[in-house]
This record gives sequence, structure tokens and C-alpha cells, in this order.
Amino acid sequence: MKVAAVGFCCIDIYENLNIHYPTGNGIDCIINLSKKGIQTSAVSIVGTDAYGQEMLDVLKSFKIDVSHMQIAEGHTSIFRMALRNGVDRVHVENIEGVMKDFKLRPEDIEFIKTHDFVHTDLTGKILHQLPDIKTAKCQVIFDFSNKADEKNTAQLLPHIDYAFFSCESKKPEIKEFLRYAKAFGPKLVTATFGEEGSICFDGNNFHECGISKVPVVNTVGAGDAFIAGFMYGVINHLDIPGCLQSGSDTAAEIVQIFNPY
Repeated sequence: MKVAAVGFCCIDIYENLNIHYPTGNGIDCIINLSKKGIQTSAVSIVGTDAYGQEMLDVLKSFKIDVSHMQIAEGHTSIFRMALRNGVDRVHVENIEGVMKDFKLRPEDIEFIKTHDFVHTDLTGKILHQLPDIKTAKCQVIFDFSNKADEKNTAQLLPHIDYAFFSCESKKPEIKEFLRYAKAFGPKLVTATFGEEGSICFDGNNFHECGISKVPVVNTVGAGDAFIAGFMYGVINHLDIPGCLQSGSDTAAEIVQIFNPY
């Protein structure tokens, strides 16, 4: 099985801590999948600066295919970050750099279509190409993050197989929302709630899972790690409770370290 992460990538910079690392929702996800032995690829863009080379070097170190990572004259996208309450990451400012003009080339699209699963998100800049990717029999993994109220959610869901939503708390109305989302056609719709665990709806039943109690160093990447663990379960034909537990276990590993992988 092959999984491609397509779209946004950046360097997270904690200036007050003098720490930075390559990241992005899809990047974090495929690094965690690669660590589990899954064949992965990254399709995005970096600049000609040192950060761009660092992104490529890190991806290669995890044996991720970077043959379709575009390199453009200019600066790699960065996110200025901060910590709240010592452990919760906060996005301060995104400086897009070369990511601003990212678009898939014809050869990138053909390469993506050779994968079994394609991960992207709302910032991936390929939303209009999801129908074509889905038609090629790639299964689409979509990270809505905490943007469940996006106006184009209903238009995107018919072209998605595995939809993931991040929520602050397990409110009673979430099950109704998952029913609503599932009706558009995804195979599974899943919501995560941080310390309150996760819920997945398969069209008939709701499956719930708690979290492992572990020391938390940094919550950055927990959601991406959950998706990686969940999809690892899917790839290995686990049942839904098994996929949820795999997602929870992978997220628990990541919150115990500072970086997202």
C-alpha cells in the first residue's frame, strides 16, 4: 500500500525556545506511517533556502519519496509558533513563501494517482482536483482539522473516503454532525476530542475510544498522529475499534515528545 501526502508543508518555529522542525498535517501523518513501515510520498513545494533543504533531508531520512517535491526560488513556508499552558501549541503567524503559488503539475497528478491513499486538507490547494483523484481509485483521507463549519464541507465530502474532524469537546450534537457528514458518501467519518477520546461513525453504528493516560510534553501533531494510526489500522484490515485504538496509541506516543513525529 502507498500513501501520498499532498499539499501544505512548512517549518514550525518556536522563536522563544530556539526550536524548529519541518511539518504540515500531511507531512506529520506520512512520517508516522513511514515509521510503521508504510510506503509513503510527499507532494508539495519548498524554497531554495536552508529550510527547504532541511524539509527534504528529514523526509528522506524517513524513506519518504520526495521525487515530486517541487523546489522554487524563494523561501520555504514557515509558521511562527508559541505554547499555551506550557504544552498546547498555538499558531501565531504563517508566512507562506513559495507555498503561496503551489499548484500541481500534470506529472504530479499522474504520480499521485499511483497511490492507494491520498492525504490532504483544507490548506492543500488541491480541493478542485479531488474528484479527479477519487476517480483514479485513490482513497482520499481528508483532515478538516477544527474547520467543520467550512462552507465547502458539503461539496468536499462526496470526494472523500475517510474524513477526520478535530473538536474541542464531545458535545451532544457531534453525533448528529457525523450522521450529516456520512450521508455525503465517505466510508468513515471520525471526530477527535483531545482528552475525551474519539468517535467514528460507519453509517450504522458509533464507535468510541478513550485515550491512553501519558505525560504530555507538547500536543503538536497529536491529531496527525491519530490519523496515521487510524489509517495504519485501515491498511491492516483492523475493525473500527481497532483503528481507533491504533490512532489513540500513536497520538499518545507523540504527545510525550516535543516534535510531531
